[in-house]
Amino acid sequence: MTARYANGNRKAQQKAYNKTKKGLKLRVRANKLRRKLKLKKGDPRDAAHYKGSTTKGRPQSRAKNRASRLKIRK
Repeated sequence: MTARYANGNRKAQQKAYNKTKKGLKLRVRANKLRRKLKLKKGDPRDAAHYKGSTTKGRPQSRAKNRASRLKIRK
């Protein structure tokens, strides 16, 4: 059995995805917004992008931000 993250993703698969062009771009933009909003690691809030924006956003509770992402996938 392979190791998994808390959200269910397989670790090896997620690491490989993060190295692709698309995965790297997503990660870089997320980290940049997090720094801009001055959110520290372990903060109970996520950096949520405004719809259609890759540079602007707002702090939002983790539960609310991640629930909205799950609705899109289904």
